[in-house]
Amino acid sequence: MKALVYHGPGEKKWESKPDPGIEQPEDAIVRIDTTTICGTDLHILKGDVPTVEAGRSLGHEAVGTVVQTGSAVRDVKEGDRVLVSCISSCGRCAHCKRGLYSQCLNGGGWILGHLVDGTQAEHVRIPFADNGLYKVPEGLSDEQVLFLSDILPTGFEIGVINGALKPGDTAAVVGAGPVGLAAIMTSQLYGPGRVIAIDQDTSRLERARQFGADMTIDNSSEDAVEKVMEVTGGLGADVVIEAVGIPETFELCTELVAPGGHVANVGVHGTPATLHLETLWIKSITITTGLVDTTSTPTLLELVSEGRLDPTPFATHRFGLDEIMDAYDVFSDAANTNALKVVLSAT
Repeated sequence: MKALVYHGPGEKKWESKPDPGIEQPEDAIVRIDTTTICGTDLHILKGDVPTVEAGRSLGHEAVGTVVQTGSAVRDVKEGDRVLVSCISSCGRCAHCKRGLYSQCLNGGGWILGHLVDGTQAEHVRIPFADNGLYKVPEGLSDEQVLFLSDILPTGFEIGVINGALKPGDTAAVVGAGPVGLAAIMTSQLYGPGRVIAIDQDTSRLERARQFGADMTIDNSSEDAVEKVMEVTGGLGADVVIEAVGIPETFELCTELVAPGGHVANVGVHGTPATLHLETLWIKSITITTGLVDTTSTPTLLELVSEGRLDPTPFATHRFGLDEIMDAYDVFSDAANTNALKVVLSAT
């Protein structure tokens, strides 16, 4: 088969490698029909994730068709069309029983494209298939469900739910990339009073309005703190979602939040950020972090199936799977290409 293979920082190649096979009774082999590229893949290529070894097939998002199952797999069978979750979980360990699938103690968590070969390939082995695969409801296209592999549950669980958003709240989302936009989209499920998107890219701010933001702030030319305080009567935002992953944006979030409010950090940080406890402690602020557990995936699938959510606007560019090198060029140059998510189709 062909796969996008990581060969160390800055090095990747679309090349042949052996087809995956069943290794454990709970495995399934999935033929990839549609996949995409994540910002985390770019972090890997920059060398920011040293646990990824050279020779690894990248990717952790896909829609595909089951072609083989291990003897212990019960919930999916050959021929089933499935959504591949970015998180694998045994479902039995102490963490999995609490719904902390990302912290699975038996070899699960974020492993696809990280610790085992991933989905940017013609075929992929899925460990713990009964927990890591979801049957695609009849009538839904690949693009309707593809982004439920990662960005929709990430923005929803780590941003909206961790941020304890309530009806009528003012929410500020710092970073209008794919995950920030996912948080904006899914925040609408909770009836916020106002959603404010903050970014330095005018095209992404325009998209933020399309995804449900009521107000946008270009913090390359505007004082975001001043603007948020102005529209909240000097109180600040009830919920602030960090969706960038750099020290400056995290510190900005702690300035935007109202007393008693929540800062929900979604961004992947590669360097330390300063936590100003000397000013935060007295404001009764709650700060949350997290890796997505994907416990919300069944709910999101139902909402898409019922027409309550439409993730298709995330798809801005489309390629054949064998054009993945070109797709990486487009995705990694999003500032110029205006790419949100690229869709890579096998047919």
